[in-house]
Amino acid sequence: MNNYEIRFLEKAIELSRKGMREGKGGPFGCVIVKNEQIIGEGYNMVISLNDPTAHAEIVAIRDACARLNNFQLAGCTLYSSCEPCPMCLGAIYWARPDRVIYANTRLQAAAIQFDDELIYNEIVRSGNERKIPFIHVPHPDALAVFEEWNQWEGKVRY
Repeated sequence: MNNYEIRFLEKAIELSRKGMREGKGGPFGCVIVKNEQIIGEGYNMVISLNDPTAHAEIVAIRDACARLNNFQLAGCTLYSSCEPCPMCLGAIYWARPDRVIYANTRLQAAAIQFDDELIYNEIVRSGNERKIPFIHVPHPDALAVFEEWNQWEGKVRY
């Protein structure tokens, strides 16, 4: 890692401290960088927004995508104060940055009561084996919408 990459990681760590001290949420921060410039940033705001999805990475992805006016983050690096949780990992893959650099690990997060192991374990289980039941109810109208999407020439693939 070079010096500017360390500075971006330190900015994510600084944001994690800021959000925590302001009572916004847990101790997590994130910046997104393109061409050596920060284009998105965020810290955990779960408590202040009453939004369980307002994790630092999600906040930063939303900020960066709004600034870029694009739903993809090609050419970007995401710097996070901690290894992303499963939800953020999914969002990162949808946003498609070039790479992710993080400081603390998920095991270190678990040691301070931010344990994602339940979610990692639940992902591989079938719907009826999960702690929160997932019940599949096929419906012809839902399938018809998918079929319409598949044929729609105006769709934007992502």
